Amino acid sequence: MRLAYLHFPRFAVQRKVIELPELTGKPFVLVEEVRGQQRVVCASTSALKAGVRPGTTLTAATALEPSLRHFAWRPEEERRALVALGEMLMGLAPGFQLSAPDGMWLDAGAANLVKGEEGLCAKVLAQCAELGWRGRVVVASEKFTARALARHGEKRFAVVPDGEEARALAPLPLSALEGPEQTAFAALGLSTLGEVGALPVGAVTARGGAAGMRAHARCRGGDETPFVPEVLEEVLEERLTLEWPAESLEPLQFALKTVLDRLCGRLGGRRRAAVRLSLTLKLDPSGQAVVPLTLARPTAQSKMLLDLTRHRLGDVRLEGPVAGLILRVEEDCEDRGQQLSLGDAPEGDAALEVVLSRLATALGEESLFMAALEDSHRPEAGYSPRAFRPPTVSRGLEGELLQAVEAPEAVPEVLRERPSRMLSSPTPIDVEMSPEGELLAARVGGKRRRVVALMGPERLSGDWWDERPYSRDYYRVHFEGLGQAWVFRDARDSRFYLQGLFD
Repeated sequence: MRLAYLHFPRFAVQRKVIELPELTGKPFVLVEEVRGQQRVVCASTSALKAGVRPGTTLTAATALEPSLRHFAWRPEEERRALVALGEMLMGLAPGFQLSAPDGMWLDAGAANLVKGEEGLCAKVLAQCAELGWRGRVVVASEKFTARALARHGEKRFAVVPDGEEARALAPLPLSALEGPEQTAFAALGLSTLGEVGALPVGAVTARGGAAGMRAHARCRGGDETPFVPEVLEEVLEERLTLEWPAESLEPLQFALKTVLDRLCGRLGGRRRAAVRLSLTLKLDPSGQAVVPLTLARPTAQSKMLLDLTRHRLGDVRLEGPVAGLILRVEEDCEDRGQQLSLGDAPEGDAALEVVLSRLATALGEESLFMAALEDSHRPEAGYSPRAFRPPTVSRGLEGELLQAVEAPEAVPEVLRERPSRMLSSPTPIDVEMSPEGELLAARVGGKRRRVVALMGPERLSGDWWDERPYSRDYYRVHFEGLGQAWVFRDARDSRFYLQGLFD
């Protein structure tokens, strides 16, 4: 099995800079409490240059760099951020296994779909870079080789051919073993994995036991540890604890962007789109506020969701500062993407979707509805109002009609267009006819309106099994001062009826 290992140098530091861009280039550390003392877990580049190292007490680190800022190290948040990245990459790799706290293995079995294993490495790094992450990727046939080269090698990405593991590992330092075995090998004067691999396996086993034998096999590219894909959570949820309570919307901007980027990345990796979300704001010192978010069109675009969330939060009154937030997907669906018409730009549709989503969220889901086709020949019963979901194949009623038939060219041209405003029940109208039976005018809306143009007839009949069978000749009539209308002549009484209006 071919595996890729994705390593993020000082993952916790990168995560913090992405969440708080103001920390870029600044000295800061993440600390945890150990036996009553706060000790450094991870330090930024500026802090490292000042002499701060992992394990240093916060007091000593501050003495080395007076402007040092410190934040709490939260392992669970680090893990959740890693999981979000793994799910985001599922469009390239069908499975992933975490290697906390700063990396993961990816299933490289689908590399042929992205121009081979080198193409997979390039796409993985590019997709991570879009969110601000810097990493290294190595593809190999077993886990240890991929991880050791990604963590201790010098290349941003590399591909190790099957059978070349021992040669690729040979130059790496003994520290790449990352276990207690390296101490025993260092005592023998060894300094590289190649030197360890060159030892007789019997001598290594006699001196180091089973652990020594496993380390020796790994240095020769013989790791047999299985790949165990991460089990995905059924409920998509992202949460973030703020370093200090936010009293206005502006400090929440970066936190919202962080959780939305993660959530949308996970949706994209699963090929899903959000339909309804809920944003829970944890208040300081206690309490919470829940903000529902309803989308007009299912989406996994973080920019659109961020615009909608900002709009919603502008109308929310909070009883205290925000100490944390939880974003949860309440309903999702398959993401089939969207096919734009030639010349259309995605930005135009995105702006429309934001407006529609704002309306649906502010006024309720029932405020927006669309006409859905029903299995009925009778025009006034041919559709029913449904929750608004813009069609994905084509636009308007035509798209749904053409999708329902196997040969679109077989549909009569007159059927390709129907009124945008259909009356729930036909309205009788008085008409004026010429001696030759030509429609000249009609009284519509209390006024006599002259017929400017007329198309038809289109004969519709059906539902003979119903209590109200019908046979009608439909016309598209352009009335003076009113515009185009859809009228029909009923065969039962020879009267004319108004069925709908064209915008």
